[in-house]
Amino acid sequence: MEKIIILDFGSQTTQLIGRRIREIGVYSEILPGEAELTPAAIEGVKGIVLSGSPESVYEEGAPAPDPRIYELGLPLLGICYGTQRLMHDHGGAVSPHVGREYGRAKVHFKDEDRLLAGVTSGFVSWMSHGDAIEKLAPGYRTIAATENGVPAVVRHEAKPVWGLQFHPEVTHTEFGLQILKNFTLNIAGAKPEWNVDAFLAATSRNVKLTVGKKKALLLISGGVDSTVVAALLLQTLDRSQVHLMYIDTGLMRKGESGEVEASLKKLGADHLYHINAADKFLSALAGVGDPERKRELIGDMFITVQEAEVAKLKLDDAFLAQGTLYTDMIESGKGVGKKAHVIKSHHNVRSPLVEAKRAAGLVVEPLAALYKDEVRALGRKLGLPESVVGRHPFPGPGLGVRILGDVTREKLDILREADYLFIEELRKRGYYDKIWQAFSVLLPLRSVGVSGDMRRYGYVLSLRAVVSLDGMTADVFPFPTRDLLEISARITNSVKDIGRVVYDISSKPPATIEWE
Repeated sequence: MEKIIILDFGSQTTQLIGRRIREIGVYSEILPGEAELTPAAIEGVKGIVLSGSPESVYEEGAPAPDPRIYELGLPLLGICYGTQRLMHDHGGAVSPHVGREYGRAKVHFKDEDRLLAGVTSGFVSWMSHGDAIEKLAPGYRTIAATENGVPAVVRHEAKPVWGLQFHPEVTHTEFGLQILKNFTLNIAGAKPEWNVDAFLAATSRNVKLTVGKKKALLLISGGVDSTVVAALLLQTLDRSQVHLMYIDTGLMRKGESGEVEASLKKLGADHLYHINAADKFLSALAGVGDPERKRELIGDMFITVQEAEVAKLKLDDAFLAQGTLYTDMIESGKGVGKKAHVIKSHHNVRSPLVEAKRAAGLVVEPLAALYKDEVRALGRKLGLPESVVGRHPFPGPGLGVRILGDVTREKLDILREADYLFIEELRKRGYYDKIWQAFSVLLPLRSVGVSGDMRRYGYVLSLRAVVSLDGMTADVFPFPTRDLLEISARITNSVKDIGRVVYDISSKPPATIEWE
């Protein structure tokens, strides 16, 4: 199959580039930025994209591609750091940019070019760089620039090589998909042959080859990701091989454990285990406020409980299946290359015990190359109901990372009730399906308030609701003020321990969707 290769230099959006190219219908494959480009590695390759990076090209040890990339004659597209790499490697100059450019910036054409076919001059791009091109490499010219005069699109005069200083892969860039489509289909000439069916077929083959005749144990939360993995395993392997274990951590939302068990039974699994381990998790978290430590403890306890249970069930040699997504991998610094930075650790990625399982080759993560919207599409392909695939994302550590500071039973009860009311209101008002993710966060502070004629101190609750396509970038959902006032009033009137409600209006970036 024809494909586009993306060389990953550690950008947090590298996989998003691949996601956009797959959206176009072309198969994409991500390799470490410094990977050796052997004949086998470039078989079927129609073009190569050089990703962004948190590094600077002029620093010692900065990641660089195999020099053979410039001798292959294949179309190249640099993005942000990738563009600066093109300049640096061919006699240009890159230096720290005074003032830096982060966020939206308008890009104006200086010349016509086929990479910009169907794009309007003055379009809004998304910048995220502290360096800029000081001098173009010989043979290159500027096709478009920002309002500050910084080169935004460059190309080689004679070779099929282009560079973008902005990120076309993020949804904030107008015409970003069109630019990638121009490169992939028109310049590289790749055929749009990739789809969910092709992914499902390839993944099913890989799961069968990996697991073989052994058993596969899935720690299932009942959320979209783990439920899709459960359905995939049950359709791919013999049902007798698949063991589903739901560990009730005590950190779930109101009524969730019952809903999870009911939905899992409908999948028709032969082996389904419901483990109540709330006391163990809460004991482990007692007095712990650091978010990274909480994630680590929750991850370790997941595996500790799982290991104790599988010993009872004689499943010690079973593969551990997980619903890990690529957003989990890259935010945890587990991108394809060696230069990815840690944004926050996910318990199913960086937990020491999970790492040990992975090192032993006993982890199966069939969704690790996908984003949430692709997982939903795969779930529909597998026949899961919309009530399951349309659920908002819920973190593996559950409410443990939605209570800032230490976690107690009292705080969990408060947050469960408030969050239940918030989501109920969203459904009643017709907003739930318009929102990517909505939830409540209990803050580690109290504020003064009035209840009747009495003075009281109540907890502060933050409401969070965002819209997104893939979870890598997100904008705040624009509630009408009246709705926020009514929702806030219902929460403070119904949950006596909450005295104040605020609405989080931070976008991603700079914030993440979850608070911890």
